[in-house]
Amino acid sequence: MRSALTEEKVFKDPVHHSVFVRDQVIWRLINTPEFQRLRRIRQLGTSYLTFHGAEHSRFSHSLGVYDITRRIISQFERNDYRDWPKEERLVGLCAALLHDVGHGPFSHSLEQIFATDHEAWTCEIILGDTAVNRVLREEDGQLPQRVASVIRKTYEKPIVVSLVTSQMDADRMDYLLRDSYFTGVHYGAFDLDRILRVLRPYQGTIVVKESGMHAVEAYLMSRYQMYWQVYFHPVTRSSEIVLRTIFLRARTLHESGYRFDFLLPPLRQLFDKTLTVGGYLELDEAMVQTAFGQWVHERDPILSDLCRRFLHRNLFKYIIAEDTSGSWIDDLREEWQRIGLDPAYYLALDTPTDLPYDIYKPETNQGGLDKPPILVLDDRDRLTEISAKSEIIRSIAGVQRGKFYVYYPDDLVRPHADKLASETRERLYI
Repeated sequence: MRSALTEEKVFKDPVHHSVFVRDQVIWRLINTPEFQRLRRIRQLGTSYLTFHGAEHSRFSHSLGVYDITRRIISQFERNDYRDWPKEERLVGLCAALLHDVGHGPFSHSLEQIFATDHEAWTCEIILGDTAVNRVLREEDGQLPQRVASVIRKTYEKPIVVSLVTSQMDADRMDYLLRDSYFTGVHYGAFDLDRILRVLRPYQGTIVVKESGMHAVEAYLMSRYQMYWQVYFHPVTRSSEIVLRTIFLRARTLHESGYRFDFLLPPLRQLFDKTLTVGGYLELDEAMVQTAFGQWVHERDPILSDLCRRFLHRNLFKYIIAEDTSGSWIDDLREEWQRIGLDPAYYLALDTPTDLPYDIYKPETNQGGLDKPPILVLDDRDRLTEISAKSEIIRSIAGVQRGKFYVYYPDDLVRPHADKLASETRERLYI
């Protein structure tokens, strides 16, 4: 096929104003059931319970990542940069569009409990018996494998991978701007146009022209602020903890032989670890929240209570745990059991550093993931890692606040305050 649309398609977008589609294969991918499903998956999971405007979807985010990638590639081609392999344009665009197609409902919480991986599901969808796979194969028989290898970060040309997955990729640039817009904060604002103008393909990777370093500083600072002010927000963490305990309780009940009054087949398959691509694609947030609404009426009091809390936003209270050494947490678990609360579901020690988000780190290998640092190209064609040139970035690179939070249901604990140790009451502000 390899054809352009007879008429360019335009999506109006609150972040990028207009998203342009000129390739027939991109237009056909957007209209597949697998991609349309992303309209029913929120981009920010439970953050809408903290920032009421955060109802935006992975559909709109994926379009944004595609558009930023298209703009980067267009700039490379317009300037005829020799280090950009022009034959890789379509692979890069398809990978950018489809990079999140494997996300499930409340993706990261679901992944933690059921040991699933949205990138693995993305590749299953791209390579499996799906409309996405058929569209890619009809364009080029090798295109599904090539796009999947970009998602896996094993593609033979790392420069294509870095468009979608790196420390300054189209994915991060879109979600910072988009999440900032929809949460109503200004931390995520940076000069996208300026950054796109100073990106260069160089020796198999993408680097930044030195004259644009200050725009990158602003981008990394906005990334730092968004992580601590939005993504790591303790109220959002509380909602995620309640969500995870719902999944944990439901799975535990299922494994014990409990007979649910309401359990849809895809959820049963999820619990049984027999989930197929077809079943996974049926899972969306509407289905999960429907289940929660029904589980409010389940006979199990813990599952019923947790679902009611999530749906009605009656979340856990939190305190900062200044000192987690010693036996205090273990003692707290024993006290919970004494007042009749199961600490597996009603007590959580949490630190935000386990989230899938990260702040900038100069190291090439971060936790086993190959995320090369941002390199600056000077006018003598020398490359330098950006924190070596920027005191601002050096000051925030790899910063970990290391705070721990204790989460618990204050409404269930407070009536039993007289049964708690005085030290516990003091720490919980009861």
